[in-house]
Amino acid sequence: MQYSAANCNRDTEAASEVVLIVDDDFTTRLLTREVLEQAGLTVHETDDGSHALALFDRITPDLVLLDVMMPGTDGFTVCGQIRKHPAGQNTPILMMTGLDDVESIRRAYEAGATDFITKPFNWLIMGYRVRYMMRANRIFQALGKSQASLSYAQRIAKMGSWEWDVEKDKVEWSDAVYSIFHIDPCGFDGTYQAFLNSVHPQDKEPVNAALEQALTGARPYSIDHRIMLSDGSERFVHSEARVVVDRDGRAVRVAGTLQDITERKQTEEKIRNLAFYDSLTGLPNRVLFKENLEHALAHAKRRGRRVGTLFLDLDRFKWINDTMGHGVGDRLLQELAVRLKQCVRKNDFVGRLAHHELLYSIARLGGDEFTIILDDIADPMDAATVARRVIEDVARPFGLEGYEVIVTASIGISIYPDDGLDIVTLIKHADTAMYHAKELGKNNFQFYTKSMTESAFQRLVLESQLRRALEREEFTLQYQPQVDLSDGSICCLEALIRWQSPELGSVAPASFIPLAEETGLILRIDEWVLATACNQLKAWQSAGLPAVRVAVNLSGQHFQHKTLHDTVRRIMKETGVPPGSLELELTEGVLMGNGEETVATLDALKGLGLTLAIDDFGTGYSSLSYLRRFQLDVLKIDQSFVRDVASNADSAAIVTAIVAMAKSLKLDIVAEGVETAEQLNFLAELGCCKMQGYLFSHPVTADQISTLLENGVPGYQRRDPEARLSPEFPTPIESADFSLKSA
Repeated sequence: MQYSAANCNRDTEAASEVVLIVDDDFTTRLLTREVLEQAGLTVHETDDGSHALALFDRITPDLVLLDVMMPGTDGFTVCGQIRKHPAGQNTPILMMTGLDDVESIRRAYEAGATDFITKPFNWLIMGYRVRYMMRANRIFQALGKSQASLSYAQRIAKMGSWEWDVEKDKVEWSDAVYSIFHIDPCGFDGTYQAFLNSVHPQDKEPVNAALEQALTGARPYSIDHRIMLSDGSERFVHSEARVVVDRDGRAVRVAGTLQDITERKQTEEKIRNLAFYDSLTGLPNRVLFKENLEHALAHAKRRGRRVGTLFLDLDRFKWINDTMGHGVGDRLLQELAVRLKQCVRKNDFVGRLAHHELLYSIARLGGDEFTIILDDIADPMDAATVARRVIEDVARPFGLEGYEVIVTASIGISIYPDDGLDIVTLIKHADTAMYHAKELGKNNFQFYTKSMTESAFQRLVLESQLRRALEREEFTLQYQPQVDLSDGSICCLEALIRWQSPELGSVAPASFIPLAEETGLILRIDEWVLATACNQLKAWQSAGLPAVRVAVNLSGQHFQHKTLHDTVRRIMKETGVPPGSLELELTEGVLMGNGEETVATLDALKGLGLTLAIDDFGTGYSSLSYLRRFQLDVLKIDQSFVRDVASNADSAAIVTAIVAMAKSLKLDIVAEGVETAEQLNFLAELGCCKMQGYLFSHPVTADQISTLLENGVPGYQRRDPEARLSPEFPTPIESADFSLKSA
């Protein structure tokens, strides 16, 4: 079956093939036609050599039978003409001649003949010979197509072949390899050294080593390396080859392929950058940071050295983002990355610490968090030196879009193996130390200590309990009165939150309020305080007690979430308190932190009829121009100035200036933290008659406030506004009935 199919295929191929006979002898043409047609070939003929080329152009034969000696144009000339024809370059030409001299045969081949046959013919052999030549031509054409396809595929793949005769030191390249190397074949001397001259200087040694290993072990050769082109540019190539050995096992030849993989390498580099580098700063990201730290630890373990991990976080970066926009914030991070790299590279500082080279890696973990790995350090103080220099460099002003921006950094440091043996522990401990640096006032660095872990654990417990405190109704409110000495009345009550935890006991506001701010719980807590204070205020009013305002402190986070106005309006509506009886206290940092959005929110709150106060004035960043922008009613002087007002000239001058400024802006003035008669007298002389502090009352419960509202503060009962103040003042309230606690 296979044989029959093969014959069928062969006959089909033959039936489609055309032969052109050019001979002036009629008998020869007739007999030849008969033999070839019996073989299934299509035959065309002519007796004139001058007409042969025109007929060839029309029928494009698969083989030409050409007589040598013809009148007019002879066979040698016709053969040459066919070879010049675009379609005749590879057409088999069998020249027929009655001549048997060597010269005629030589001329036939020079003219381009494929083969020759002499007259008289053996007709059986003639048929076989023609079919053999045509079959060989089919194979040749198929090979040509295959080579063309291979060449095309190699051009697409930018691949070529090469071979090196080791004994003769002769290198042969395909045209594609010459093209990849941008080398003219005429200028290539064909030696291994000539090839090596084009290899990138940093890759010559690896290439030599790989080839030497292949020759020594008669193993396959495979390597990626760079080459240098004549214009100075670089390309990446991949080379693979096999080693050919002789009977004695000696390597005599290496043959293989070479492919230009530059685009693939560039794509891989882009993918790597996306996977391992921060898109904003170009620094390694969290993934690559962990890999680098892992490698540093392995290296330090082998050499018995230390590794320092520095965890850096910017101070007040969120404030910059909120006030100046994320564009400026991003630009700051980019400039910071540049500054960090320059700082750590400084030769006079890092080139040699403790008489050894200091290796490093900087990364951005996300947001405003950066890390620095100090590899192979001898002494932990090397890390301290780096941290100190980084803090100094970060603190230098940044010039961004016409603004001079100043930020500081807090850095935590952990040391391998002292503070941990794995990357998870070292990162955690460096992060813990960084938070400790922030707690100590920011703009400093701290080494990790075990006590920090205990503190962090306590903080974690505190956060866990704080999240459940609202649901478990563990919060209460106390109130501290503000006294108006002009008539002895209680003009306002400041609501102060207290937390009594079943597990932790009494927790001071200074401990849990900052944590609530950090975790975002402050929004829910503030809303609870506001609702509870308004409900209590309504209860006092319903009981017929003297009218009084209640002041509630608010976090700046309400301004960022833009829900404050709706929340206050809803609570006032639910509780039914008059707008004029509610005062909202805001710090300077809140007022300065949100620009025009803050102004709009305060205007909306004023539209509800509320009283607005600026709390702890003098400790923030306010100026007269800023205060004029806001519709404020009350200015509260911070107790840090009031404390020393009677004994410190600077504090006295500051308070005097604040009071004068408040009066010029027509703001009510309240002095906080008044504890002594001397402080009271000084403030009264300045015209500041509204005061709050232990001299009048500690923060007390709502029931105790009811008594104070009904009877007045002992020693400061409501009096005739024209009466002069008594020169002697009673001591603060501390009777057992009030069960007072420290604020």
